[in-house]
Amino acid sequence: MDLRFSSEDIAFRHEVREFLRASLPPDIAAKVRANQCLDRAGIMRWQDILAARGWLATGWPKEYGGPGFSATQRYLFEQEYGALPCPPPVQFGITMAGPVIYTYGSEAQKARFLPPIRENKVWWCQGYSEPGAGSDLAALRTRAVRDREGFVVTGQKIWTTGANWADWMFCLVKTDIAAKPQAAISFLLIDMRSPGIVVRPIRTLDGDCEINEVFLDEVRVPEANLVGEEGRGWTYAKFLLEHERFSMSGAARSRRQLGELRDFVAARGDRAGAVARLAAIDIELRALEMIELRLLSRLNAGGNPGPETSKLKIRGTEIAQAIARLRLDLCGSSALRWDRAAIAGEQPVAPGAQTSATALTTWLNLRKLTIWGGSNEIQRNVLARAVLGL
Repeated sequence: MDLRFSSEDIAFRHEVREFLRASLPPDIAAKVRANQCLDRAGIMRWQDILAARGWLATGWPKEYGGPGFSATQRYLFEQEYGALPCPPPVQFGITMAGPVIYTYGSEAQKARFLPPIRENKVWWCQGYSEPGAGSDLAALRTRAVRDREGFVVTGQKIWTTGANWADWMFCLVKTDIAAKPQAAISFLLIDMRSPGIVVRPIRTLDGDCEINEVFLDEVRVPEANLVGEEGRGWTYAKFLLEHERFSMSGAARSRRQLGELRDFVAARGDRAGAVARLAAIDIELRALEMIELRLLSRLNAGGNPGPETSKLKIRGTEIAQAIARLRLDLCGSSALRWDRAAIAGEQPVAPGAQTSATALTTWLNLRKLTIWGGSNEIQRNVLARAVLGL
């Protein structure tokens, strides 16, 4: 692998670094550094800053209102973004719905939906998983029945992140019960204000309610909200997940958190072999970073990373969990104190207490990482079939 950054790329990297440092609000940075929750208003405030600079939809081509970054520029942007305590980007509109719409949608759909996404005017959620159809997504049962005005949708979605805040949902539905599972699925855009939609929060182990159940009872969806062709939703879903997984390594963010944890260990002394565990995580992280660079080199050569993005998802999520577990172990019993106001970001946390105040809730919350976006077991099956040919 031969990957060198040009002088223009290095200048771009400095431009991104200076912008982020100057623009990131201190109160938001403090909450991210302390692993406190951000509410919708805080997330939207930060994304408004990015949108005003034209750097919210960083993966979008210029023809659809994106900055038209090269693969290298996008990589460098993500490196600088993760190196600072910036809020993790909300992917559902920018990284998922947007690329599907500008790749497979009609011109009318592009004109209607893309500007509000890139301008941070709407919040999207993902209607994929169902009871009994999580990792086996082809088993979904939510029905969309055609009538003269479009579709009538009935069913249930679960684990729907941000549905309680969402304006729109991109949703997989079954439109043909006679066809084989993958050929029976279509991709609909559903207004969350539609009659017949009920959202019920699910309280998770960490006490938060970021995920939800969504019930759809004869929800009317116009024909104009069908993306692409009926029965091709499985193809669009796979395309979307490839986009999602390519941005799921979180290597730069893990690098920052590992550095913060290393400072924490140095201040308190080596406890329970912490230095050795830090070194082991660092080795795994360096290997992940090399995988990123290898895939970047492939993109720059005109190739497509394809199913190998599963490697980024697997290793990236496992490293994030390992960092959270080490943080929890180092805090010991001090992490057991449950201060809901501090966890929810309703009050500041003193710098010295940041690690222990949210160590337990962060570890509990990050148990989800190896499940969402396609479980890591499924990702290993993808690699075995598509990469190793087994």
